[in-house]
Amino acid sequence: MPQVHATYAHPWPTELRARMLDLMQDEAALDLDAFGRLDVDIARCFADAALQLLERSGTPASSIRAIGSHGQTVRHRPLGDSPFTLQLGDASVIAERCRIDVVADFRRADVAAGGQGAPLLPALHAMLLARKDQTRVILNLGGIANITVLGAEGSVLGFDTGPANGLLDAWCLRHRGEPFDRDGAFAASGSVDASLLDALLADAYFALPPPKSTGREHFHLTWLATHARTGELSPADVQATLLELTARSVSEAILQRYCREHRLFESPAV
Repeated sequence: MPQVHATYAHPWPTELRARMLDLMQDEAALDLDAFGRLDVDIARCFADAALQLLERSGTPASSIRAIGSHGQTVRHRPLGDSPFTLQLGDASVIAERCRIDVVADFRRADVAAGGQGAPLLPALHAMLLARKDQTRVILNLGGIANITVLGAEGSVLGFDTGPANGLLDAWCLRHRGEPFDRDGAFAASGSVDASLLDALLADAYFALPPPKSTGREHFHLTWLATHARTGELSPADVQATLLELTARSVSEAILQRYCREHRLFESPAV
């Protein structure tokens, strides 16, 4: 059974995070020189995180068989005539800085094979959490929310349910100047607006059948601004409504499709 030996959360440098978000959310932005520099800078940040983890845990690099890096997704288009998913963070740069072999491009390999390229966790969830006598659902709340459904008969299905922290963080940064809503205080200070919530839930993505996946290239502040009600509400009310959007879209994806007659397996986000 796999074991966790050490963990470390490495913060994104503010300037690098801003450059990534600009690229993710601006479909017209395509500067190949800037793109190449960002690819290297993200890789350097990944390498720094790995080296810090090794140092803090007292683990020699020579004892590590490989680093797994799926990269930072900047565009995700798994449908259409030429489906693709694009991640930055040059694996060669990581390998050179850490002097450890790097395994990368997980998502693109899956899309090439006809998959969605996301989420990546269902195989791990199945190995660690599946039960033959019970249907279980594991929820992961990242920038996008995704679930893994582990059927009692052995089936495994994972898909993105919709936006999560990505929209909440972006709205908080715009109106509070903070990168995330600490303790949910911003959302708690507002009230859910039913009209805006209904309009957001009417997005065609929520009605698509799984498997499906999405990202910031779809659910971003420009998308939010297309709903007129957004400009009529206080920022706190919009934040509260975005939080409810995540909760509703997740619960409906689970309850309407899979688990009305099953117990849900509760676990922390992975």
